[in-house]
Amino acid sequence: MSARRSYRSDVSDVRWALMEPVFTAWREKRTGPGTAARVHDLREIVNAILYVNRTGIPWEYLPHDFPPYKTVYDYYAKWEADGTTELVHDLLRDKTRRTHGRSTEPTAAVVDAQSVKTSGNVAETSQGIDAGKKIKGRKRHLITDTLGLALAVLVTAASVHDSAGGKQLLTELAATHPSVSKVWADGGYSASFLQHGAGVGIDVEVVQRPRVKGFHPLPKRWVIERTFGWLMQHRRLVRDYETSPQRSRAIIHWAMANKMSRELTGESAPTWRNETEIPPTTT
Repeated sequence: MSARRSYRSDVSDVRWALMEPVFTAWREKRTGPGTAARVHDLREIVNAILYVNRTGIPWEYLPHDFPPYKTVYDYYAKWEADGTTELVHDLLRDKTRRTHGRSTEPTAAVVDAQSVKTSGNVAETSQGIDAGKKIKGRKRHLITDTLGLALAVLVTAASVHDSAGGKQLLTELAATHPSVSKVWADGGYSASFLQHGAGVGIDVEVVQRPRVKGFHPLPKRWVIERTFGWLMQHRRLVRDYETSPQRSRAIIHWAMANKMSRELTGESAPTWRNETEIPPTTT
């Protein structure tokens, strides 16, 4: 790693130790023209991706002390396409579940969707209008465990109904996490969604919203609302800036990997001040 001044989004030594084996193994498997030099430090590539994710800047606006932005994006695209990003995410999720005293394989989950606006570079063919939310853009369909950690992620046009996207997620969930037998959903999911769940061996229960004024956390379902809050702390996810839905899915995995690695190491985003600059408190 270079001796540059650290950014707040950089991974610490202990955070890097959590994910480094996956990236080292990836690099060792790479063969062919152009792979012998291996000029760039993989930790710096990860730092650059997290910088974009957390700050929301375009790739070409990466600070010059990172590797070239085209190189960073090339790694980002390769890791999304070959499953490396998801592998790192799943590794951190399993570790996080264990620190909470849970088995790595959950038995219950929560499903929901979030519509967000898109940027001007997103093709019309991959976006749509959510008539209910009156948002033109894309929709993020998520299934999380009861800790709010992502188990399945799908990005579609916002015009895709929650139930249609949810059915795809249930099918994926049944294949990748067969231990899940219960899923909680809100009233926006149709009867066909519940029937699809039964068809793949999952009992789907709709949690009804209470008929009272004001905000009230919904039993079982509040955890996924918190997950969407975690995602929105990453400015790259306030809108959908990615040209393809699959790259949007990868950005979600990176945001969750950032969140989980910080939780595992007990870290928060550092202050700009050094400890010596903080005035002492008086009693």
